[in-house]
Amino acid sequence: MNKRDAKRARIAVFSFFFLSGLVMGLWAAGLPSLNDRLELGPARLGSVLLLVSCGALVSMLVAGPLVDRWSSRVVCWVGGPLSAAVLLGPALASSYLALAVLAVVFGIGLGVTEVAMNSHSVEVERVYGRPIISAFHGTWSLGGAAGGALTAGALKAGLDPQALLVGAAIVVPFLYVPAARLLLPDPPQHVTGDAATAPEASPLRWGLVALLGVAAFAGHLSEGAAIDWAALHARWVLHTDPAAAPLAYTIFSVAMTTVRLLGDPIRARLGSVRTIQLAGLVATFGYALVLVAPLAGDGLQVVCAWTGWALAGVGLATVVPVIFSAVGAAGNRVGRALALVTAFGYSGLLVGPALLGFLAQTWSLRVALILPALLAAAVALAGTPAIRALIRTSASAPVPAEAP
Repeated sequence: MNKRDAKRARIAVFSFFFLSGLVMGLWAAGLPSLNDRLELGPARLGSVLLLVSCGALVSMLVAGPLVDRWSSRVVCWVGGPLSAAVLLGPALASSYLALAVLAVVFGIGLGVTEVAMNSHSVEVERVYGRPIISAFHGTWSLGGAAGGALTAGALKAGLDPQALLVGAAIVVPFLYVPAARLLLPDPPQHVTGDAATAPEASPLRWGLVALLGVAAFAGHLSEGAAIDWAALHARWVLHTDPAAAPLAYTIFSVAMTTVRLLGDPIRARLGSVRTIQLAGLVATFGYALVLVAPLAGDGLQVVCAWTGWALAGVGLATVVPVIFSAVGAAGNRVGRALALVTAFGYSGLLVGPALLGFLAQTWSLRVALILPALLAAAVALAGTPAIRALIRTSASAPVPAEAP
């Protein structure tokens, strides 16, 4: 593997993450207009979102074996353009029933791309021989922000939001093509000899995969809690002004994106074990500040909560990159393992909002947020022993030449 190929592949993965985030941002920002056009209402719109998530979860489990069989490059070539093209279905849906079916198809495209591009990202990191994954996930967040900004700009200009989604479904698949051409050679040249044709799916023990899955689930649920409930906590618990309440989520999001973009040198310096430990500790402390914020004085409640959300974002930012990197470093064929860990994490985002809503309805939102605080601690408790074991496993894996 020469230096030029490694650099090109890194650019390609950045592009895949940005475009994937862009598609999700366009979809999320277009939901209000879709709701108005089809007159869905909260219940039916919620069911559509659930169907998207279910389609993604199922396809993730299927994509893992496909990556092991055909390589992440091949699945990226198919999954990337597909995930954008299937946005056309929801954009053109003429009824709730049609939207429900097409939402599943859209979710399938998202799930396949999620597994394929993350699998390729760990392959690229193995070629580089140093941490580079965190910045990919930060780029996904930038893509999502770009999708939201593009939608907002289009609406302000008086453009039809449905036409924007249709245009994106037509144009974005072609944007994936130049990126796909830069991916690592197929099969990846750092997989040599018998390793490239071995029948084993992965040298990982499934107990370790399950433990990493628990850490991913805990991290994603804690992240989802901030995404869905930070602004509501500011409004319902702290009684902030309606215009100021969304800043709670904004602070969390900015902190998380910044650390993801800049987090690779941190992991390179601290190592994966210390990074996952600090991630859980910082995120737990952040949630603790959020929980005690109502007890602070009137002038300090909001400051305390915003500081807590910022620390939660800082801690949770490195969880997924560290876990995915650990899986990728442990062996050559990790599609199934990475797909399972991804599905575990995604399920945390799926069940978290509903579970917290039930707890908030039964007791209060203050009580409900104790759960993500405990799960933030579980990130370190489950992730630390698993990553330590994976480091021992990776010591026997082929070590690629480092690329700059």
